[in-house]
Parts: sequence; C-alpha cells; structure tokens
Amino acid sequence: MKVEVRASRCKQCELCIHSCPRKAIRQATRLNEQGYRPVEIDDALCIGCGICYMTCPDGVYHVLGSVGSEGGSRP
Repeated sequence: MKVEVRASRCKQCELCIHSCPRKAIRQATRLNEQGYRPVEIDDALCIGCGICYMTCPDGVYHVLGSVGSEGGSRP
C-alpha cells in the first residue's frame, strides 16, 4: 500500500508525526500555500499501516490500496 500526501491540506498539527510507529513522517522545509510546513513521507520507512490517515483531522493522506477493512481516502 502506498500513502500520498496532499501538502496543501496540511496545517502542521504534527499529530501524524507523533503517531507514526516507524517515524516515517517528517515536516518539509518548504511552505505550502497556507504558509505551513507540510509533512513528507519516507517511503523506505513507511509500512502502509494507515495510522497517519486515521489520525489526520485535515484529510492530508490519500491511501492507494486499503487501510484495514475501511480503505480509501477522505474527500
């Protein structure tokens, strides 16, 4: 499973960074359109568990594949 980031939705709350069991998420050095430093995923560390997707209140993550039995991404 692959997880993509919608950087324009990120508000730098860091909930996903702290919840990632593999520490595969970090803040970017660049700013998004709203002036926040969005998150980036290290694909080499990401195991596709979907915790970031379930934790994020802003729908930053788009999961290609399925997360448990729910799957998909937030609109």
